[in-house]
Amino acid sequence: MQANTVGSSTYEKIKHDIIFGNLAPGLKLKLDALKTRYGASVSTLRETLNRLASEGFVAAQEQRGFFVTPVSKEDLIEIANLRILLECSALKASIESGDADWEGDLVAAHHKLHLMEERMLSGDHSEKETWKRYDWEFHLAMIQACNSRNLLGLHSILYNKYLRYQMLVLTYRGEDAVKEHRDMFDAALARDADGAQKFLKEHILRGLEHTLAAL
Repeated sequence: MQANTVGSSTYEKIKHDIIFGNLAPGLKLKLDALKTRYGASVSTLRETLNRLASEGFVAAQEQRGFFVTPVSKEDLIEIANLRILLECSALKASIESGDADWEGDLVAAHHKLHLMEERMLSGDHSEKETWKRYDWEFHLAMIQACNSRNLLGLHSILYNKYLRYQMLVLTYRGEDAVKEHRDMFDAALARDADGAQKFLKEHILRGLEHTLAAL
């Protein structure tokens, strides 16, 4: 049990550092340096890096070791398009089957995100990680009732890959993003699946354009 806990903790820490740019794209992941940094054994690190490689956050090269997966505009475009496919599908299913608990969770998630967005609009950018966590919680709350663990699992990996690009160039889109979240939220609560999907697709594509322009 202890080994599993250490392995899970190491996985979460390294994945976090890749997503938030603390481990730069293309960086060679040397086991000795990682052992010192994360306080984990070489066997735990190898297992963790192989798991991250299977999810696409790490590249494993024969004879050369492990590297943080490089970034490219083509990769970002592919990730964004896949996210649209998965998230729109999950959103439609969630709106069709969501109950009062789903609505309550969605209202709470949007409220937290909106309060953070107001802070960002006022010029306080001191809690970017919290902002992105609330953003994730809002998007997850919208699709949580889709009744597919596989879909939610795949979406989580794609969202984190998309987030890694956002964190590399992190600038705030301001009132446009706030309005897009509000439009999605209102359509979802109104059980307007077509409208919610339309707003979600536009939201992801505008975020893509914004990130591509800054890469």
